[in-house]
Formats: sequence, structure tokens, C-alpha cells
Amino acid sequence: MSGHSKWATIKHKKAATDARRGKVFTRLIKEITIAARHGGGDADANPRLRAAILTAKSENMPADNIKRAVQRGTGELPGVTFEEAAFEGYGPHGVALIVEVATDNRNRTVSEIRHLFSRFGGSLGEAGCVAWMFHKRGSISVPKQNATEDQLMNIVLDAGAEDLRDDGEQWEIISPPQAQDAVAKALKDAGIEVASSEVGLLPENYIKLDGSKAQQMVKLMDAIEEHEDVQHLYSNFDFDARELEQVSGG
Repeated sequence: MSGHSKWATIKHKKAATDARRGKVFTRLIKEITIAARHGGGDADANPRLRAAILTAKSENMPADNIKRAVQRGTGELPGVTFEEAAFEGYGPHGVALIVEVATDNRNRTVSEIRHLFSRFGGSLGEAGCVAWMFHKRGSISVPKQNATEDQLMNIVLDAGAEDLRDDGEQWEIISPPQAQDAVAKALKDAGIEVASSEVGLLPENYIKLDGSKAQQMVKLMDAIEEHEDVQHLYSNFDFDARELEQVSGG
């Protein structure tokens, strides 16, 4: 999340719009389907589904795509059953990584993720090897043109957020998971449009890399994120956003 958000912004700039949208839609359709399967198709009663639909709408996903994904999750339409899994490991220079996937073939996916770690100087570890370095937090991203820092501060802190961070072109609002809905509602009531809303993993501490070390880490994260089964990638990798844009060819 701080760092994750900067990374997402850079990836957004770097990628071709159509290719990026196809990849994002695939991930969001999986997330909506899984959320509906576990918590039902009523977004008002299913916070995970509600967050996934909000993000899908912010990415301009057609309403019919969202509806079909929900129906596949609830069983109203046929579809592939995805299994969720998380893999932990280390990238180069001691950076911790957690990779969350949704797959229809766990053995294939773990073999391919292991190969990517190894290929780019990292190593896939055992369950729990880095999870202790992270804690669950809500994250809401708001483009800076949508609100000032002072506007957001008054709204989100009263709603239960614990931090407001400057992540370059966006504000990142960090909340305890249980306050995520209240913060999102407060922003909506204030007429402030958000770019994304999710509950994910935030590292306790960061490892800042630059130069060739950052470039090596970028290559690993790029390769992991391009894998079709990867839903989320969390790390304690920190960087200078301007330098990383140059490294990434942005």
C-alpha cells in the first residue's frame, strides 16, 4: 500500500491502455466472482464484493461484466471455480513479498511462481516466512485533483481512518479493516470520488532500494504481476517514484 500505491500509479502510466484494461478486468472478474461465492451476491451485505465492484466501476468495467461475474459467483451462471492461495518469499536484497493468487490449478501456479522468484534473484519460502512483517489494513486511493489534503483529513479521521499519506499523484487513506466501510461512505457522502478501495497487507517497515538494486526488484515484480493468476502483490520495497519511472521505461 504506501509503495503499493506508488507502484500501481507507475504501472498505470507505463502500460498500454487496452492491454492494461484487459489484465485489470480479468483480475477484477475473478475477485468479484470469489467475493460473491463466499459472501453472496448482495453488495450491501458483502463488504468484499462491494469493494470489488467499486474498483471495477472506477476502471470503467461495463455493468454487464460485473453482473455476470456476480452471477458466476452465486451459481446463477456456470463458470470456473477458482482457489485462493498466498505465497511468501524474498526478492533480491532481502525484500519481502506476498503473492495472492486465484487459480484453477494450484500445482501449476506454485511451480510457475517459484520459477519467477528464482529467475529474478529471489526465493519462494514457506508459509509464514514473511507474513509476520505485514498487517491487514484498508487502503483508499483518492486522486489529488478530487480533494485537498485538508478536506480529506477532516473527513477521514472522523470516520475512523488512522493515516493520510501522499503517494505522488494520489492520496492514500489507511484505516483499520473494520473502519474501511465507514471511511468509504464518508467520502461518498462528501461527493469525493475514489480511485480504488481495498483491504490488503501493509508492511511494518520498508527496504528502500535504488539504482541497479531497484531495477532488479522491478523486474521481479513486473514478472509476478504479469502472471495471469496473480491478484495482489505486496512487498516492503520502497523507492524514489521518479527514479523508478525512469527505470521502468515510464
